[in-house]
Amino acid sequence: MTRTVLVVDDSKLARMVVKSILVKTRADWRVVEAAGPGQALDLLDGEGIDIALIDFNMPEHDGLWLASEIRDRDPEMPIAILSANAQDAILARARELDAAFVEKPISEEALAAFLSGATLKLRRAGK
Repeated sequence: MTRTVLVVDDSKLARMVVKSILVKTRADWRVVEAAGPGQALDLLDGEGIDIALIDFNMPEHDGLWLASEIRDRDPEMPIAILSANAQDAILARARELDAAFVEKPISEEALAAFLSGATLKLRRAGK
């Protein structure tokens, strides 16, 4: 089944890296990119997003803020916070939001593991 994945990162290069892994591992899935939380929220309203991959460090708002906004709109959406900053407070807040944490630099294996779990979660939710 085709899924739509939202990749949110203020770094174009980081978005390109994640997108290249997605294209390689899930060639039939659609990737939508946002350079920040505001653009991401706009895309959520019209793109049929199934899964969100969100950078933690962004200038407008951090990724946990965006994850909270997404969670308010769609309590079942699989979300992963992407960051090299694996501090306990960040990990704890991600868990509170029912969001996974994927450490940067992003590896194909780590992203594939999250996507497998996300697919199962969507199936269980009937999506």
